[in-house]
Amino acid sequence: MILPTRTGRDAHTPRPLTVKRGVNPHASGSAHLCLGRTEILATVSVEDKPAPHMRGKKEGWLTAEYAMLPRATTDRQARERNLQNGRRHEIQRLLGRALRASIDLKHFRNQTLYVDCDVLVADGGTRVASVLAGYAALHDFADRLIQTGRLSEWPLRHAVGAVSVGLVGEELRVDLDYAEDKVARADLNVVATDAGLVLEAQGGAEDGPIAPEEYIRLLMTGVEAVGGLLRDLHRQV
Repeated sequence: MILPTRTGRDAHTPRPLTVKRGVNPHASGSAHLCLGRTEILATVSVEDKPAPHMRGKKEGWLTAEYAMLPRATTDRQARERNLQNGRRHEIQRLLGRALRASIDLKHFRNQTLYVDCDVLVADGGTRVASVLAGYAALHDFADRLIQTGRLSEWPLRHAVGAVSVGLVGEELRVDLDYAEDKVARADLNVVATDAGLVLEAQGGAEDGPIAPEEYIRLLMTGVEAVGGLLRDLHRQV
C-alpha cells in the first residue's frame, strides 16, 4: 500500500486553522472555522425554556446538533433528515459533552443553549473541527454577553478543543485528512482542555491490535496538539 504523504507540514503539525467569529447576524454567537480544507459553520441559539430534565434545577442545559451539507463531500450526499442516523447521533453526543464542559451553565438557569455545527466542506476531521468551531461560537456568545452587560462574569470555564491522531504505517500523525484517515491502522479523536485535561478519546485500532504504549502515545500527542490549536484559535477570536 502506498501511504499518503504530507506537503508543507510534518507529522506532528496540524493543518492550518483559521476562524472568524460573529459571522451570522441572527445567532447569539457564531463562528466559521477552517481546519485545512474542512470548513464548519457553528452557531449558538438561546431558548428561554429549560430542557425537560432540567426543570427545577439551578443550571441551564446545552445541546449540540451536527449536520453535513449535501455537497460537503466529493459526491452529493442525501440531506440528513433522519435524526436517528447513528454516526450523526454519536457526533452530536460528543459535541454536547465537550461543549457543556466548557461553559458554566449556572448562568443560564431555565434556558437551553443550542450549538449547531454544519459541515460546509469535509476533508477529514469534521467532528474535531466541529468541537473547535462550537467552542469559538460559544466564545463569541460569551463576549457578546459581557459587552452588552447581560453578564458580569465570564461564563466559559474551560477552553475546549479536539484533534485527530493516528498511526499511518509506522508514523504517528496529528490531524489526519481524509486520505490519511482511510488508511490509518489506528486513530483517536482526542477532546481536551487548554490545560491538558482529557475530556474524551474516541477510536481505536483499525488493522489489528496495537500496544498499550502506542495508544498512550496517541493520546498524549493529541492532548499536546489540542493545546496548540486552542492557542492558535484564541489569537484569532
